[in-house]
Amino acid sequence: QEQLVESGGGLVQAGGSLRLSCTTSGRAFSGYIMAWFRQAPGKERDFVAAIKWSGGGTTYTDSVKGRFAISRDNAKNTVWLQMNSLRPEDTAVYYCAAAYTYWGGLIPTGRPVYDVWGPGTQVTVSS
Repeated sequence: QEQLVESGGGLVQAGGSLRLSCTTSGRAFSGYIMAWFRQAPGKERDFVAAIKWSGGGTTYTDSVKGRFAISRDNAKNTVWLQMNSLRPEDTAVYYCAAAYTYWGGLIPTGRPVYDVWGPGTQVTVSS
C-alpha cells in the first residue's frame, strides 16, 4: 500500500514564499517520477511541476517557471515544491503525485499517468 502526504500549505501574501513537502511511508521514491498538481475551485486539476528519479531532470508549467522549484531526496522519501514570488492566481489545493508505473524517458504532465495521489494541501495567496 502506497500513501502520499503533503504538508506546508497555508496563507501567504503576494510576493511571499512557501515550501510544500510530500512524503511516503510506502513505496520508496527512488526510481520514480514525482509531480505536483494544483486545483483551484471550479477548475481542473492542472500540472505544476515534476522531477525524474535522479533529481536532474525537471519540468514546469509555464506560469510557474522561474518562481517554483521542485526537488527530492530519495533517501528521505521526500519531494519539495519551493514556491517563490507567489501570486493570488497560485491559490489552489496542491497535490503530490507519483508515477509508479511509468517507464518512459520523458516527464509526463497528464493526470492519468500518475498512480498515487496525496490528499492535498491548501495554498492561499492574498493580495
